[in-house]
Amino acid sequence: MIHTLQIKTEKHAQMIDITDKIREVLNSEQVQNGAIIVYSPHTTAGITINENADPDVQHDIIKRLDRLCPRTQSDDNHIEGNSAAHLKASLIGISQTVLIENGDLVLGRWQGVYFCEFDGPRLRTAWVKVLR
Repeated sequence: MIHTLQIKTEKHAQMIDITDKIREVLNSEQVQNGAIIVYSPHTTAGITINENADPDVQHDIIKRLDRLCPRTQSDDNHIEGNSAAHLKASLIGISQTVLIENGDLVLGRWQGVYFCEFDGPRLRTAWVKVLR
């Protein structure tokens, strides 16, 4: 069964910690061991695992991605003007797989799973699949 997470983003670019939402899915499935896949069906958003202890890390990641891929590029051909968002999503990636052991996500002490918005604000979706 594929679970759908609804995510409302509030900024053009932001990282939203969805670890607790993924744990809710895991608890509803009552799986003790396996893996879970978190997937973004959007071309201008991604999924990553990174530090969840200091929110400055997320701000710094967004800031550095903006430096690498600035929003305004006069020579982009894409008519929607969001080629930078497409590139950022490609760099971050659209999915993550997390192991499950003893009924919980196997994450490092400071890790969380993040939905990464690069073309918001929008109502977004992430799909979650538990593998037994």
